[in-house]
Amino acid sequence: MKLAMSNIAWAPEERLAAYQAMAEIGFTGLEIAPGLFFHQSDNPLVPCDVRAGEALSEMAGYGLELVSMQSLLFGVQGTGLFEGDDARAALVKGMHRAIDLAGRFGIPNLVFGSPAQRRIPDGMSMERALGKATEVFRALGDRAKSAGTRITIEANPAAYGTNFLNTLDEVEVFVAEVNHPAIAVILDLGAMHMNGEFDTVPERLRTISQTLNHVHVSEPELAPAPADPTLLAPVLSALDKHSYDKAVSIEMRRPENGIQGIKSSIVALATAAKTAGIGWGMAHA
Repeated sequence: MKLAMSNIAWAPEERLAAYQAMAEIGFTGLEIAPGLFFHQSDNPLVPCDVRAGEALSEMAGYGLELVSMQSLLFGVQGTGLFEGDDARAALVKGMHRAIDLAGRFGIPNLVFGSPAQRRIPDGMSMERALGKATEVFRALGDRAKSAGTRITIEANPAAYGTNFLNTLDEVEVFVAEVNHPAIAVILDLGAMHMNGEFDTVPERLRTISQTLNHVHVSEPELAPAPADPTLLAPVLSALDKHSYDKAVSIEMRRPENGIQGIKSSIVALATAAKTAGIGWGMAHA
C-alpha cells in the first residue's frame, strides 16, 4: 500500500517542509485540495501549464505522486444535489471540472464529501433522494471512467451537517445501487470513530474491499491523526490481508504546532504500519 498525506494539514508556505518530512520516512503519496496545491494559479481547478508544472515538479522532487483529490467543489457557488435543477446542474458542472483536472494529471481518486451540498431538504423522501443521487452519480461515473479516475463516496456523520449517507453501511448500499466501475467506496476512519463503528473496521473490510479505492486515516473533526497507532495497526493488517494496494492517507486539519505536528502524524502512521508488518515506499527500512 502507499502511505500518503493530504495537504489540508499545512499552509502552502509549509509545503516543502511537509514534503521533506514525508520523503524522509518513505511516504510516496500526496492527496491534494487543489486550492492549496495550485495556490499560485488564478483558477486552481484549471491551473495554467506553467504553474501546474512548478507544483508537480516540486512534489516529484521529493518522490511523491498524486494519489487523491478532495475539496472538489472549491469555489463553486449555488451547488446542491437535492436543491433543484439549477443547484444540481451547478454541482455537476463543478464535478466535471474536478474530474477533468484528475484526468489531466492522472489522479486516480476523487473524494466526494461535501456534506452541505448533499443535505436532503424537508419534504423530500429518502427514496426520491436516492433516485436523484443514483442518476447523477451514474452519469458522473461515465465521465470519471473516461478520465481514468474514480469517485469515492464518503460517509459524513450527521455532526458534519448532512442527513444523506451518514454511515459506511449506507454508502456501501448506495455504491452497489449506482453499480458503476468508476464509483467506489472510501473508508474514512474519523467517520467510523464518530459513528461508534471503528472496532468493526477489520471485519467490514471483508465486504467492502472489492469496492474500496481510498482510505483516510482521520480522527473526529479532523484532529491530528492517527491519535493511537496501536489502534490503527489492526486496520492496516486487515487491509493488507485483503490485498489493498492503494493509498492510506492522513487527513487532518493543520495542527497548532505546524510542521512539528505534521511530522508526529507521519511518524505515527509509519509506526502503525511497522506494527502491522506492512511494507511501503523505499526509505523506511
